Amino acid sequence: MQDLTMDAIAQELHTSRSSVSRLLSHARETGLVDIQIKSPLDAPSHLEQQVEARFRIEAHVVPVPDSASDVDRLERVALSVARILGQYFDSNMTMGIAWGSTMNAISRHITPKQTHNSQVVQLNGAGNMRTTGLGYASEILGRFGSAFGAHVQQFPVPAFFDDPATKQALWRERSISRLIDMQATMDIALFGLGSPFSGVISRVYAGGYLEQAEFDALSAAGVVGDVATVFYRADGSTDGITLNERSTGPDFTVLRRTPRRICVVAGRSKLASLRGALAAQLITDLFVDESTARALVETP
Repeated sequence: MQDLTMDAIAQELHTSRSSVSRLLSHARETGLVDIQIKSPLDAPSHLEQQVEARFRIEAHVVPVPDSASDVDRLERVALSVARILGQYFDSNMTMGIAWGSTMNAISRHITPKQTHNSQVVQLNGAGNMRTTGLGYASEILGRFGSAFGAHVQQFPVPAFFDDPATKQALWRERSISRLIDMQATMDIALFGLGSPFSGVISRVYAGGYLEQAEFDALSAAGVVGDVATVFYRADGSTDGITLNERSTGPDFTVLRRTPRRICVVAGRSKLASLRGALAAQLITDLFVDESTARALVETP
């Protein structure tokens, strides 16, 4: 902060220049030092303004070369989210997390920030006919909890019930209704968008959660994506999608009551899913790669 060179800092601390370099690297990794670049000439800045003006949300456009693979694109966007997530989450707050490939990528890069009396709550169940899903979801939520010193609240139910009546009965149980109440009062919801068209296959479509008949039903209903295993159409509607009656994700009316709803999207293959989520008014803050943002504002 005093514009000293590393040599000058080393002399003042009576250590070596290499030690100063390691200390600075450690400071960035732990969140003590945060480096931000804000150029008025950046193309992403112009795109951000276009997205914000058109959809009335906060936009963060991540520069990624058009030649990048979908996997690399996701990693870059996830890293950008992970490094500034602490600006949104603080003590005495509750953050809901929807498990999946995007959240898994973010969780591996979170810059630590100690908070107090904070909670991380799972938004939807992860079990299916092959596995409880607890290990996968627990690992993701555990990384968020460790990074922020937050208490993790898991949601030990399947992603989809076989019978809607079973869901209704279980939702009346006090141990489950406590988590439902936490979801209804959370300060932040962090989620990616599930998509049957994505280059990085969404886990709900590839992890044994859906039978072929269910895929067919979703296609017939015009589904373009899901948030926390709640499916929606291009216009953001969810009515008449029968699988939602068995889903354990929060209803969109609940999600829309959350003050800050951070959506993370990487890859133009998720453009239809993104448009549907915007139509459903699920997003207040969007993190998206440059190519997808450009396509979002260029098409009607």
